[in-house]
Amino acid sequence: MKRLEGKSALITGAARGIGRAFAEAYVREGATVAIADIDVDAARAAAAAIGDAAYGVALDVTDQDSIDACVAACVAHAGQIDILINNAALFDLAPITEITRQSYDRLFAVNVAGSLFMMQAVARHMIARGQGGKIINMASQAGRRGEALVGVYCATKAAVISLTQSAGLNLISHGINVNAIAPGVVDGAHWDHVDALFAAHEGLQPGEKKAAVAKAVPFGRMGRASDLTGMAIFLASDEANYVVAQTYNVDGGNWMS
Repeated sequence: MKRLEGKSALITGAARGIGRAFAEAYVREGATVAIADIDVDAARAAAAAIGDAAYGVALDVTDQDSIDACVAACVAHAGQIDILINNAALFDLAPITEITRQSYDRLFAVNVAGSLFMMQAVARHMIARGQGGKIINMASQAGRRGEALVGVYCATKAAVISLTQSAGLNLISHGINVNAIAPGVVDGAHWDHVDALFAAHEGLQPGEKKAAVAKAVPFGRMGRASDLTGMAIFLASDEANYVVAQTYNVDGGNWMS
């Protein structure tokens, strides 16, 4: 039997990259999946490419009305939400002396408040149903320690780890398991953007930072979105029923905890 057979999942920021890889993996495991994204056209295109078990939903995690409408749309379409993955996130970097309030506010609004209030909305639905559920937050190795140019992003991901612990302890009494995944450096369009930012601040050539980061991973290469799907499936499955408030490193050996 497929591990997520009959389950309904909501994945934020899932039109591309890691979120889309999760959606594809969940459908293969038997789940119905809402691909929620601020770019609803991309979400619907991704859902159409994945198949009938996926559907696109509009979502801006910084807007409470949008969060509530997304949850309502998922319940109307699938009947319930059994699994939430808080995947939507933004990245930026700057030296401490150059961080702007605009960048700070934007990253915390998406990465921290967005994750919190998505958790809240879905947890309320799960509690009302009385059948528990699984919530998976996307943290990062950046949440495990500071980085000279990545202060705000690191702080947001540290906050996600802390929220995962608090929410996990609070919600397990309702049968809701809250855990997190902390990826390392994951290749893709996202890291091309990160590489460009480092190049601008460190005087590097395009691709130079990415190559150095990849070489430093003990596994021998950067991660791929597909490297994360096994953990995402496990944490959403019944096999993880006794796992509460944990953050799992899936990073090729970059961080040990």
